[in-house]
Amino acid sequence: MEAAALLEKWIAELGEKPRFVVATGFHGLWEAHKDPEFQKVLNSADLFCPDGIAPVWLSRLRGEALPERVPGPDLLLAFLAKANVAGYRSFFFGDTEETLAALKEKVLISYPGHHIAGMLSPPFRSLTDEENQAIIKQINNAKPDVLWVSLGLPKQDWWIYQHRDQLRVPVVAGVGAAFRFISGSVKRAPHWIGRLGFEWLWRLASEPTKLWRRDLIEGPQFLAAALRETLRGKVSTAKRH
Repeated sequence: MEAAALLEKWIAELGEKPRFVVATGFHGLWEAHKDPEFQKVLNSADLFCPDGIAPVWLSRLRGEALPERVPGPDLLLAFLAKANVAGYRSFFFGDTEETLAALKEKVLISYPGHHIAGMLSPPFRSLTDEENQAIIKQINNAKPDVLWVSLGLPKQDWWIYQHRDQLRVPVVAGVGAAFRFISGSVKRAPHWIGRLGFEWLWRLASEPTKLWRRDLIEGPQFLAAALRETLRGKVSTAKRH
């Protein structure tokens, strides 16, 4: 996976501030459509990984095809495989204590050469400035190569954006529900379903109470808005010619 190789490159470079990786599907793009400030957050990322088929389809409609679909769990697993050989260090921030414990067990067994620099499950509420500073200090003291953030969207990307300059980490990546999938807390769709672009449907069937509004109401709204903007852009281009 090219994205995981890019993370390795950034670790070696040791830039002045962390590289910011966003992995999102239509939900993130819809949030950005509704909120121009969140659009700035996504635009500030050094790498955008299309976590879902919607961004890939949209890019093709606009004639700017993304090279590959890169779900957050796949990016994390690809990096862990490289870290198993190179001995990279990861810090896992987000989700529940139970999920992190299950994730730790999976990672230690499957990737013994990778080092877990730390794990932290924050309270499920807005954090105070003091709490954020304590978290940042804990992360920086652990000296990870990559900080993986799983706070849900858009919270995780806002958190990275707001604290990026204080983090002393080569790479920070927001990966959504990746911790739950890899730990086994939530069963992921078979690979062939993901390749066909229907992983969202699998997740909806698995977690209907949590996802019905996002997938059945916001999903069509996003697609309609994206198509309107794409067609408007094509009409504008045609008029200029």
